[in-house]
Amino acid sequence: MKKYLIEFIGAFFLVLTIALTGNPIPIGFVLAALVYMGGYISGGHYNPAVTLAMLLTKNIKLPTALIYMLVQLAGGIVAALVYSYVHAGKFIPAMATNATMSQAILLETLFTFLLCSVVLHVAVAKETKGNSYFGLAIGLTVMVGAFAAGPISGGAFNPAVGVGPLLADISNISAHTSSLLLYLIGPFLGSIIAAFIYKLK
Repeated sequence: MKKYLIEFIGAFFLVLTIALTGNPIPIGFVLAALVYMGGYISGGHYNPAVTLAMLLTKNIKLPTALIYMLVQLAGGIVAALVYSYVHAGKFIPAMATNATMSQAILLETLFTFLLCSVVLHVAVAKETKGNSYFGLAIGLTVMVGAFAAGPISGGAFNPAVGVGPLLADISNISAHTSSLLLYLIGPFLGSIIAAFIYKLK
């Protein structure tokens, strides 16, 4: 039970930080801190795409992975609701108005691929087991992705970030169809590619 609570807490504070700041620097640092906090308990995924990569590389079992994904999404939903209470508005992730869907999906796929690849190689691979830099590497990867792709795709690389807040606005969910597709297709596709390439080593 504790590992599921940690995944909820991690996803909650990651999404809340993104919603409140929109700044890649605190986002990257809070993710690094959260990974160090919960890594030894749950693995510190906080991201359904990372959990999928772990599942595909046989580092987590299917029932646990499914619960992880549900609590991660729940963390994103609750964070969006807290943001709405604090700001009397809604946190709605979306791609830039001048971007195309294909451009946004490409960037979400590429940077989720990068994130999942970093996680697999620094936090899972036996060759790097026991290192002390895994959290920093993961946080910095998200920071770079947010700087590079955020202005175009919205920079989620994580369905808890991209989909959770949209589910918090469930009464208007039909207006968010394109964003739902973007933040499901891009991150999960990037995760699948990362797991496939990792298994080639």
